[in-house]
Amino acid sequence: MNFTRWSARLPGTQRRAAARTEQTASPDRRGEGSVPAARAEQLTDESPSVPAVDELRVREVLDRVPSLVALVHGPDHRIAYVNDAYTSAFGVRPLGERAREALPELDGLGLFPLLDQVQRSGKPRTVKSRKAPDGRSYTFTCTPVAEEGSSDGRGVLVFATDVTDHAEAAERLRASERRQRETAVTLQRSLLPQELEQPDDLRIAATYHPGGTEAAVGGDWYDVITLGGGRTALVIGDVMGRGVRAAAVMGQLRTAVRAYARLDLPPHEVLQLLDGLAAEIDANQIATCAYAIHDPNEGKLIYSSAGHLPILVRDENGTVLRAEEPTGPPLGTGGWMHTSGSIPLAPGSTAVLYTDGLVERRDADLDEGIAALERALAGATGTPQVVCDRLVRSAGVTPDHDDDVAVLVLQHPARTGADSELFRNAALELLGGVEAAPRARAFASGVLTSWRFPADLHDLGVLATSELVANSLQHGTPPMRLRLRRTDRRLIIEVTDGDDHLPRRRRAEPGDESGRGIAIVATIASNWGCRRTPGGGKAVWCEFALPRTQPT
Repeated sequence: MNFTRWSARLPGTQRRAAARTEQTASPDRRGEGSVPAARAEQLTDESPSVPAVDELRVREVLDRVPSLVALVHGPDHRIAYVNDAYTSAFGVRPLGERAREALPELDGLGLFPLLDQVQRSGKPRTVKSRKAPDGRSYTFTCTPVAEEGSSDGRGVLVFATDVTDHAEAAERLRASERRQRETAVTLQRSLLPQELEQPDDLRIAATYHPGGTEAAVGGDWYDVITLGGGRTALVIGDVMGRGVRAAAVMGQLRTAVRAYARLDLPPHEVLQLLDGLAAEIDANQIATCAYAIHDPNEGKLIYSSAGHLPILVRDENGTVLRAEEPTGPPLGTGGWMHTSGSIPLAPGSTAVLYTDGLVERRDADLDEGIAALERALAGATGTPQVVCDRLVRSAGVTPDHDDDVAVLVLQHPARTGADSELFRNAALELLGGVEAAPRARAFASGVLTSWRFPADLHDLGVLATSELVANSLQHGTPPMRLRLRRTDRRLIIEVTDGDDHLPRRRRAEPGDESGRGIAIVATIASNWGCRRTPGGGKAVWCEFALPRTQPT
């Protein structure tokens, strides 16, 4: 094989030769082709002669190159040359033999299709960091070369650079990133609810999908909080950013939401408190959040949003409503007064709360993603978990998805038949006066009897009603109302009035004429609480757990 003629066809050789020829043939017009005296003197007298690249022996150069070099020729890739580095790595290779038999290491690396492609196209190709049988990693560059007058086609020069150190460093980095991601995912999942609370009046399911292996876990979260008195708080949020830090901030916000929810505040007041806390945790960490409260007596969701995506509600006819307003800025921005809005959630309805990973795509507008989710929800039926899974599938969420996804689905079932007998309501307007308390006790006794409660639970319910009504008559203002509600698990007694002063439990001294009503209620009931109502005034409630074998 004539390496001089092969080298003339290597990339760059002809360009450099043409450039030298052009410089020789094009004299400098300012000096009419002459070299300045000082420069000429330096070149002729002081500088030793340097041989041109064309004068170097190609074989000697390639033999001393530390990279692996092999030259194959013809359509069956017969070996024309391997350098010393190649021989040291893989052993002596016979010249003239077919590469598929004589260079099995290239076959193991899957390079022969690449050789065929380079030979056909005449364009160089590179494959990065492939591990060879000797245990080291190489980056292979295959360059087409041709010999003038050859009748059997192009050859291919295979140039392999040892990148083992780089590959091992990259693998260590990937392993470290995997460990960090596993830590973040573990932290994220441990901070999410391990088991969702299931309110009496709602059926709820949720799902969380961390981003793919190439994406660090984010700060998506959800929660379900039973507030007592039949009311339920639903939360979903998303902390911007990735990794352990985002998951840790998410955990702090979720804990704070549960604490604020126990105050039984309106949704916008909860977000107002959460906004200040988010700024204290990390002024540079932004989070979105939607907080909603469901009251079965009102048949709607009262909600507030801090930069989060709109809640979607599908009614029993399949029509999907979008809770557009009101929406404030994300948490942590400060200076904004959040407000609450409402959206109907009648029996037979399904509501969906979700994070942006479900609807946001790089190649599509966010509104298009929300519209697609609306269409999917319109046709999604079944249990909350079935609806949840269908929405995730319809959005194309896979294990390789590039963002976290959290979805919370709740249904307000439409109960009929015997099941409806387990969910009953009764209410009485209290006009005040000395006859209000006896009238309330008689009303409660009649309702509890009609609901076939055991005698002991009947008596406790009448006593709790008497104490709550007496407390409202003494400390509250009109309008006053008594409401009794039963579910399949509990009896709820609630009294509302127009005064917004919240009662508290205290120890009454022997000489005190008042202060024992709330203490009595707290002692006999399973749970009790109070809250301010949106239109002004307050509600004081208590609840009793029903026996498991409650007759209907």
